[in-house]
Amino acid sequence: MLNSILIVEDEVKLATLLADYFSQTELTPHLIHHGNEVIAWVKEHQPQVILLDIMLPGKNGIDLCKEIRQFSDVPILMVTAKVDEIDRLLGLELGADDYICKPFSPREVVARVKAVLRRSKTVNNNLNQLKLNAHRLTVSFANQETALTAFEFQLLTPLIEKPDRIFSREQLMRNMYSDNRIVNNRTIDSHIKKLRKKLADISDGKDWIQAVYGTGYRLVL
Repeated sequence: MLNSILIVEDEVKLATLLADYFSQTELTPHLIHHGNEVIAWVKEHQPQVILLDIMLPGKNGIDLCKEIRQFSDVPILMVTAKVDEIDRLLGLELGADDYICKPFSPREVVARVKAVLRRSKTVNNNLNQLKLNAHRLTVSFANQETALTAFEFQLLTPLIEKPDRIFSREQLMRNMYSDNRIVNNRTIDSHIKKLRKKLADISDGKDWIQAVYGTGYRLVL
């Protein structure tokens, strides 16, 4: 559904309150209160953005986010009542675009959703211009191109294929070295440093790869 937001929240009063606020925006709200109803609805209606509570009857929000990411890149904002779940959300590499902690102001939620949608448009534009060429071992942005080593190409591939997803160093190592050799973390960091410079050189200094403290790296579009 064009310009729709799916609000998945089992607290009916809260969901209705959020729907009232979003009704004043360009987004048309649809409410679901049970986790088992979400996947079929998303596949059929393809909302523009999803506000997804973690604690739900039936399938929980974490499992739903993982499942949605298997077939859709729709922006997802996770909602949690537990502050200590934030690190867990990031560590699970769910592919969520943002998270919001209860209690919250409905106005803040609306602002955060709008920010994610703006960022999503920028991401799509940049992603369309950032391209890998496996035959030439190059990466290009707009009309600028630079050569990569085989290791750099293998390292950059998953980051580009799943932008904004956090990859641990171990995951990146497995993608680079299929023989499961033991590699020092500094090796990955060294390759990342070189990739950053090469990407910056073809995109007016943009810093594409972000280090996530204690976790790994992600491509920021």
